[in-house]
Amino acid sequence: MAISLTKGQTIDLTKNDTGSDLRTVRLGLGWDVKVVEKKTLFGGTKQVQRNIDLDASALLIGEGRVLDIVFFGQLRSKDGSVQHTGDNLTGAGDGDDESIVVNLSALAPSVEHVVFTVNSYSGDSFAEIDNAYVRAVNADAGDAELARFGLSESGPHTALVMARVSRSATGWKFTAIGTPGHAKTAHQLAPLALGAI
Repeated sequence: MAISLTKGQTIDLTKNDTGSDLRTVRLGLGWDVKVVEKKTLFGGTKQVQRNIDLDASALLIGEGRVLDIVFFGQLRSKDGSVQHTGDNLTGAGDGDDESIVVNLSALAPSVEHVVFTVNSYSGDSFAEIDNAYVRAVNADAGDAELARFGLSESGPHTALVMARVSRSATGWKFTAIGTPGHAKTAHQLAPLALGAI
């Protein structure tokens, strides 16, 4: 059963409902195409879709620095443990628009945290983005939802540090972060991601 997380809340991902260790976590990002009203030539209005390009990224962090970044320009981490499934330029379609799959057991021992970020590559602020969310699912159990975090914070920011998966003495923990920032790329978000550890 999924847990609806609030900003700053942490859950343990070590055990799922069957009591077995999680091996593969998929982080899904979803949002809706923005529908806006435009004036027509003859004084009326019509509804049109405005594409917004959000990008999900994963920053692999260890020893206080970013070791690797997985994003639309580098779909796989250097060690192969993190895979981005591809770039959605509009938010069109149902369900998760972008996904990042993390094989927890294959992460290099030097990786202490995987920080997930979202940025508006098109430069639109989050005030313009409808129904955005991030969710963690157990990819080994038919995408059973483990946790969901609504990105409902509207505002002038163009990026968010969404969440992190952190290595602990007892296994892996998922923390909803939701820290806003201003960036068009994951690389620009590295200082904010490091500050969220």
